[in-house]
Amino acid sequence: MNDGYKTVNEEFQNVTVIEKSKFICYLKGIENEEQAKDFILSIKKLNSLANHNCYAYIADEKGLVMKFSDDGEPQGTAGLPMLEVLKNKGLYKTVAVVTRYFGGIKLGTGGLTRAYGGAVSQCVELSKVLNMERGSYFEIVSDYENYSALLRAISVPEISVLNTDFGDKITVSIAIKQEFIDKFLPKLSDIYKGKQEYSQKQTEYFSFENVCQK
Repeated sequence: MNDGYKTVNEEFQNVTVIEKSKFICYLKGIENEEQAKDFILSIKKLNSLANHNCYAYIADEKGLVMKFSDDGEPQGTAGLPMLEVLKNKGLYKTVAVVTRYFGGIKLGTGGLTRAYGGAVSQCVELSKVLNMERGSYFEIVSDYENYSALLRAISVPEISVLNTDFGDKITVSIAIKQEFIDKFLPKLSDIYKGKQEYSQKQTEYFSFENVCQK
């Protein structure tokens, strides 16, 4: 696996108007190509009366699954410049759709290239870009007596708290940066005096920018 990649958090939208043509950029973080295609289809349905719904996406974390479409615009003036913005911004697992409502004034090939690329670039600037890093998913089962100590141990930048379930015991789901696991497990053992209950699951990519601070 790669060390990490960048994507956008959730979905973002931005509108620009150039020579009376309206360009609406939709930007979304995805997990795979199927999600990219579903998002593109949803935008096309939403803007079924638009003149063009151009798109570009990079659907994996390595840049091996990518595609773009000019959707009727002159070849190379829409989808490709949109894709280049995603690549230049270092965004992976990301899809961009730019919908154009024609305003009656032709922009020329250069103008179209700047308009479509600029629409995506502006939307990226307004979005929340996430740094996704390698980590492992853990579920820790805690008694209430030691829960406060556990919270202190996991309130660090190397750990992201994903979910907490309260019942007879407390189940805390977390992601841990790969390089921090060997440092964390001894702390967990100290808290529960060697009787810790946890399961380590898949290794994948997580954002560690919104950590639980107590």
